[in-house]
Amino acid sequence: MVLPPERGAVDDVDYVVVHGYRRAYRMRGTGPPLLLLHGMACDSTTWFPVMDQLAEHFTVIAPDLLGHGESDKPNADYSLGGFANGMRDLLTILGIDKVTVAGHSFGGGVAMQFAYQFPERTERVVLVSSGGLGPEVTPLIRVLTLPGVGLGLRLATLKPWRGVAAGTMRALSHVPAARDLDEVAAIYERLADPATTLAIRRLTRTVLDWDGQFVTMADRAYLTRLMPLLVVWGRNDRVIPVEHAQRLPLMENSHVHVFEDSGHFPHKDHPDEFARVVIDFCRVQAPAQYHRGKWRALLRRGDQAGLASVSVSDGRESPSAVS
Repeated sequence: MVLPPERGAVDDVDYVVVHGYRRAYRMRGTGPPLLLLHGMACDSTTWFPVMDQLAEHFTVIAPDLLGHGESDKPNADYSLGGFANGMRDLLTILGIDKVTVAGHSFGGGVAMQFAYQFPERTERVVLVSSGGLGPEVTPLIRVLTLPGVGLGLRLATLKPWRGVAAGTMRALSHVPAARDLDEVAAIYERLADPATTLAIRRLTRTVLDWDGQFVTMADRAYLTRLMPLLVVWGRNDRVIPVEHAQRLPLMENSHVHVFEDSGHFPHKDHPDEFARVVIDFCRVQAPAQYHRGKWRALLRRGDQAGLASVSVSDGRESPSAVS
């Protein structure tokens, strides 16, 4: 297997300008397009552990969302709708009409919004430890919505102790219960940049407050009847609880796969199995075919009557896993 580039590598980064702002993205492989959307305060490098395996089956497009990574960080629109529009425009520039869209954490919310706004361009949806399925979320994220947090972050990320704090978190990440602290350390270091902090604070306030997430797809979940859906989670997720994975009214074209011994980043904890689950799901589930009349009829009814349910697997008995 080809080893992924080291974290932070930019050798394969390309750029386009959309509405005056530079957008960074990585693109690898050939085959049906697969759009990978990272979470809040992360960037496209979070997908490095699985990109090469996925690129053997798909054309993988992994952008840095506006306000993140190598993309510009303007004082601009950081709403879910704004991010979905940005992904539509990026794909249009790249000459890509339809995609399977996968999103991790906040990126899952963007993925759901993209599918909702542009069903004619969405073939399947993959949600990984996704936001937008319930109010519960770690206080570490909720605190970003509080007044005065900008000054607090500037003080907390000053050079004298930044390296020590990040190093301590990375050292503790070797303990299974604290496995996600390596990513938390990277996020902490990124928040030392005032432009990044501004973008993240604006982003968080569009979807949550101190009481938790207030933006949800629960009222539109019945639309997944017309679109294949894969939900992936880590059993030990301490950022967004795994119980959220069971809140969707799943149908015969949907599946939930829970990884044991995994936290908020199952694609990093179990990259080989994660890639297999995604590849097999896309092989088994044919892409959605947009039909305006069917969408209109479903929207008019707005109900969930007759939806079939599927059981949640533990990752060892997934019907879509490679044996």
